[in-house]
Amino acid sequence: MLRKSTVGMVMAFMVLVIWVVMAGAMEIPRISKEKLKPMLGNPEVVVIDVRTFFDLKMSVKQIKGAVREDPDPTKVKSWAKKYSKGKTIVLY
Repeated sequence: MLRKSTVGMVMAFMVLVIWVVMAGAMEIPRISKEKLKPMLGNPEVVVIDVRTFFDLKMSVKQIKGAVREDPDPTKVKSWAKKYSKGKTIVLY
C-alpha cells in the first residue's frame, strides 16, 4: 500500500514538473510585486494562489484577497472555467 501511494506521489510530481516546464515554454507574462500591489482590490484583477500544499504550509504570508485553487494539473481545467477571460488573472 505504501509503495502504491509513493508511486502515485512521484507520478503527480512528474506531471507538475512537466506542466511547469510547458508553462515556461509558453512565455507566460510575469508581473513584479511592485506592479501588482496597486492592482490589488481592482475587481478586474483576480489573484489566484496556486502554491503546492507544502509551500502553502511553509509560508506565513498570503496576498490579501487571493483565491486559493488546487495546483493539481488534472484539476486546473475545472476551476479555470470559473474566471472570466476578460479579467486579468494573476497566479502565484
